[in-house]
Amino acid sequence: MPLKVAVQMDPIEGINIEADTTFLMMESAQGRGHALFVYLTETLAMENGRVFASGRDVEVQRVHGDHARLGKLRRVELSEFDVVLMRQDPPFDMKYIDATFFLEAIHPKTLVVNNPAEVRSAPEKIFVTRFPDLQPPTLITWDRAAIRDFRARHGDVVLKPLNGRGGSGVTRHLKDDPNLDALLEIHAELSSEPVIVQQFLPSVTQGDKRILLVDGEAVGAINRVPEKGQIRSNMAVGGKPEPIELSARDREICARIGPELKRRGLLFVGIDVIGDYLTEINVTSPTGAQALKRFTGVDATEIMWERIEALRA
Repeated sequence: MPLKVAVQMDPIEGINIEADTTFLMMESAQGRGHALFVYLTETLAMENGRVFASGRDVEVQRVHGDHARLGKLRRVELSEFDVVLMRQDPPFDMKYIDATFFLEAIHPKTLVVNNPAEVRSAPEKIFVTRFPDLQPPTLITWDRAAIRDFRARHGDVVLKPLNGRGGSGVTRHLKDDPNLDALLEIHAELSSEPVIVQQFLPSVTQGDKRILLVDGEAVGAINRVPEKGQIRSNMAVGGKPEPIELSARDREICARIGPELKRRGLLFVGIDVIGDYLTEINVTSPTGAQALKRFTGVDATEIMWERIEALRA
């Protein structure tokens, strides 16, 4: 049965249709006969417990410069839809968190993907700490003394903003790097959030795997290789995607975390694996589906829609 699908996303006019996972989700939905509506987070409104948004009906096509044919702006009640895809990009700030409260008011009668309460409860760099034996040594803190002690014990470390995205702000610090304290001072001036410090994994030079899971099951992986001399492999900062097979360790990691993802209603998830270690569990707007389809023919979004259709049947 055709579904009415609303997509909460960043402006559709500016997306890269060759790389954007949300575009592929919409393209797949449309191909399966579902109707699409797009809106921005800023248009959300809650009135007497009812949730509204202003947006446009849309048809998508893989044509550069003409990829979204938009209808007239209209205000809708989101409970009228069968499915809402929560696909705006991080940062995972209070604006993002507030949006989960709005969408929680309509879920699960309207299926929100991913479950907004669980998105709120699973910050990507904190949720992974539920599986400490799968992680590299990791510290999350505001405390500079704790950070200095961690580096003294582990030597070469990587520093990350807690709620950053796309590799932004990730830096490497050798054991004798004199710049760490100055960088922490800059971070404290710009943000009130803690930072993450992890032991540096030399295997990152061979790539950082993005594994996509649908309803707790691994469907495939791509490898993101950093530019020469760089440690950041995210495609947003120049990482080059390449095909790769799931290793036995990858499957072990997925088998460990998959049941918890399914239990929480985290239907579409991307995890990051460097060498033998799980570094992030991405639940907000995971990417990588277009590269996976291009390299392997596996369309994670089609698998996602199959699961959604079964849930809505």
